[in-house]
Amino acid sequence: MQSALFLAVQHECGPMDKGAGTGPKNEEKREKMKRTLLKDWKSRLSYFLQNSSSPGKPKTGKKSKQQTFIKPSPEEAQLWSEAFDELLASKYGLAAFRAFLKSEFCEENIEFWLACEDFKKTKSPQKLSSKAKKIYTDFIEKEAPKEINIDFQTKTLIAQNIQEATSGCFTTAQKRVYSLMENNSYPRFLESEFYQDLCKKPQITTEPHAT
Repeated sequence: MQSALFLAVQHECGPMDKGAGTGPKNEEKREKMKRTLLKDWKSRLSYFLQNSSSPGKPKTGKKSKQQTFIKPSPEEAQLWSEAFDELLASKYGLAAFRAFLKSEFCEENIEFWLACEDFKKTKSPQKLSSKAKKIYTDFIEKEAPKEINIDFQTKTLIAQNIQEATSGCFTTAQKRVYSLMENNSYPRFLESEFYQDLCKKPQITTEPHAT
């Protein structure tokens, strides 16, 4: 399975030139490129975690602070590999996965999934209708700014359902996007160097006692 880092190289740099050699210079150049991309991704992730705020909650007053996430222990991070839901249930894990998807240029999947989770909790019929239309224009309709990859039949069904919106309008599409993330992006996230670093336990060094 390809690593997330290699996929990031493909996204950022395009396919490798078939005519390019595989000598030491080329290998060194590629390794340097990978290190640069990894550093860039880690920087973006760090910024994202430090500056993320809870969706839908406006800041009030001068004393309000931006939400920050506490770095998990290696044991907590290892739980994320047991099930995709474990990752999504962690605030830090969700933010990290979101930043990872951004590095793979497919963050619309998690954004759609989160929008659907919020939509299902909506009780007011008026808000349900307005949110349904926004989700449709943002993620579903042709050439939507964050268009997700679902089949035409599902898109047509959603277009019909939002005319009289119910909490189940996007159930089928949400399940498909969830499955797509679970089977593709999630395994690559678990293989990423960033995640592997989170799972590493700090080495305890013991200094010799003076006699």
